Parts: sequence; structure tokens; C-alpha cells
Amino acid sequence: MSVETASGEDLHAAMVDQLVADHAEKGLVMRPEVEAALRSVPRHLFTPDAALAEAYRADQAVVTKRIGDEAVSSVSAPWLIAEMLGQAADAVDGGLAGRHVLEIGSGGYNAALLRELVGPSGSVTTVDIDREVTDRATACLTAAGYDDVAVVCADAEQPVNPGRTYDLIIVTVGAWDISPAWTAQLAENGTLVVPLRTFGMTRSWAIRRTGDRLISYSQRLCGFVSMQGAGAHQVRYVDIADGVHLRLDEDQQVDRRAVGELLAQPQTQAWAGVSLPPRTVLADLDLWLASRITDAGQLFVVLTAQQEAVDSGVVAPAWRFGTPAALDNGAFCYRSTLRWNDDDMFDLGACAHGPDAASAAGRMVGQMRAWLDSGSPSPVLQVLPAGTPDGDLPAGTVLDKRHSRFVLTFTPA
Repeated sequence: MSVETASGEDLHAAMVDQLVADHAEKGLVMRPEVEAALRSVPRHLFTPDAALAEAYRADQAVVTKRIGDEAVSSVSAPWLIAEMLGQAADAVDGGLAGRHVLEIGSGGYNAALLRELVGPSGSVTTVDIDREVTDRATACLTAAGYDDVAVVCADAEQPVNPGRTYDLIIVTVGAWDISPAWTAQLAENGTLVVPLRTFGMTRSWAIRRTGDRLISYSQRLCGFVSMQGAGAHQVRYVDIADGVHLRLDEDQQVDRRAVGELLAQPQTQAWAGVSLPPRTVLADLDLWLASRITDAGQLFVVLTAQQEAVDSGVVAPAWRFGTPAALDNGAFCYRSTLRWNDDDMFDLGACAHGPDAASAAGRMVGQMRAWLDSGSPSPVLQVLPAGTPDGDLPAGTVLDKRHSRFVLTFTPA
């Protein structure tokens, strides 16, 4: 049966089958209750303007509102929803049945899935800053039979229901910081799942509350539309050559002309001298490099590039949409594309430009080897209030935000 002639039920079942298979391919196991929820909720009822085939694409978000060319609201890709729900179910002691959940960012579909997961003795409240979005979520939830989900139009940077706490707060918009209101509304030992920009890279962090601090339980790479309202934070882009940009997520000060002059100098390439199998997971390497660059006192930035700049050889980043880079007075250095050998194994490399290019590239591949030699450790994030004194912080790489102090460490995978 072709996609064009398949029924909604067939497409729905095939989507969930694909999600289960994709989990297994990543070495993950989908929890039975998450799979059951995915099979129960008809996704197409939350994407009424999309074709059935589009609604049930496992790898595709459905944009539901744009302002100009910018997507400001969407029903997230099913693979990402499934992974975040799995993070939540794993991190909440005893699972989600009977729990009280606050969702920040409304599309309706995720709230319906959460309603299935918490069951009759639990509750789901979903909040969004945009009245058009909450009205749409209310209509879709009602059409799908989930009219017991509380839908609130408010800026979730402030408490949604003052005095009430939740076992789980799940955020479905990209955040730069963690609002004190989220921590205040989180029950002791409760879990926050949030797509958080950390060193310029967004990950879905599952974080548990312990007193006034939050400690991560798991993390996954992801991407979301950005937070609006009081919690919004503007990402800055600096052009350093035609089609080549630096993405600045913190308050880094960059001399665009000086970086451009470094980039214009001949490229130096260094290799780690390793042979890694094709299925090696490198998801945590970039965050490791960001922490090591910061700890060394260099300026950490994220390199992005248009395809034309890559094709012409101006830059050769590991991923053109966001590659970690180090900047100092003598060099501009970034993680480069992989080098494959005849045995279908690959090596890790670094590209550098400037008078100190050889040393900079050597340092970066040394950091890559150190990550591999340490057993490819995974990042652990601790979040403490902004006023926490340095002496009360755990050891690790510190990243200061508006409301919080992030401390990043690594543990063996």
C-alpha cells in the first residue's frame, strides 16, 4: 500500500513501529507505557492543516504558526517527543502514572500523550504565552477527547499556579536558562525535562530537583523553536567570511575583522590518529570540547556555515549547522570533518588558521583523544541559583546565566 492510499490508522501504526525500531537502533528501549500512549493518541487530529502522510512522519515536526519566515509554534517531531517522554518516565521515580505534570509550550499532541501516561489519577496542565496557540491546543484536545487537560495562556517565566507543585515539568520550547519559577513549582525530587542551550548547543536535559539545585539524569541532542516572553534570549551571529558565521549564545565579545583575518590565513589540519567504527556516537564530544576550551581560558564559539562555503573549501566543519570552535589571539580552530580509511573506519580532526594554527589544532585533537581515552564520558549538568558563591559550587566548568550557575562535569558512559 502506498503512502498516498494508506489510511490514518495504517500510517499511525507504521509511525510508532518506526519509532520503536529507531530507538532500538540507537541502543534505547522504548518504555511500554510510552509506546502505548503513542499508539493511543491520533496525531493527525493535532495537525489538521497537514496531510495524513505529513502528520505521521516519524522524523518531521509540523509547523503550526509562523511569523514571517520564522517558525514560532509546531507539533514536534515524533522521534523527539518519544525520547523526551522516555527521559521523563525514566527520571521520575515510579514512573508517570498518577503524577501531576506541567507542560510549558502547547501544541496539544504532547499534552494528550502525557494525559495517557499519567492516567485517571494524574493531571496535565499545559501553558503557552500565545493565545492563538492555546486556543488551537484547546480545540485539538477537545476534538481528540482530552478535554480534561487544563490549558492556560500565560508567560511561564512566572508561576503558572502559585503555590502548586508538579512532579514533572516538561518544556517543549528551546530555553537558554532555567526560570526560578520552574524550580519553585517542582516538587522535591521532581523532574524537569527541558531543551536547554548549553555552550551554544541544545540538549533535552532530564534534571532532578534536590533542594535548591538541579542535577541531570540524562540528556539528548535536540532542537526546538525558541522561548518567547521574559525568558527569551537572543542568539547573535557574527559574519567572519562569505557564508561563514559565529553563533554566540552567551555574552562573548568577538572582533569580527580579527577572526576574518585569521580565517583568511592558510589552513592547518591535525588528526587524532584514531580508528573508530562507523557507529561510534560522538554526541557528547562537542560539549567536552566546549568545556575544555573554556577551562583553558580560550573563547568558545560555535561555527556555522552555508553549504557554498563548505563546498568551496573556506571551512570544513564537522557539522555546518554548529561546530565547536576555539578562538584566541593566535589561532581560530574548530573540529573538522571526519577522515575515512579503506577499512571503513574514521579519524577525528581539527582545522586551524593563524600564526599559532599548528599548536591550536594539536591541542584540540589532544582533547579529542583525552575524551576517547576517558571512555567517551557523558556530560552531567548541575544547576544552582545565580547567587551561589564560587566556594559552594561543585568542581567543573562553570557557565553563568541570568538566573542560574551551570556546572558541567563528565562521567564515564
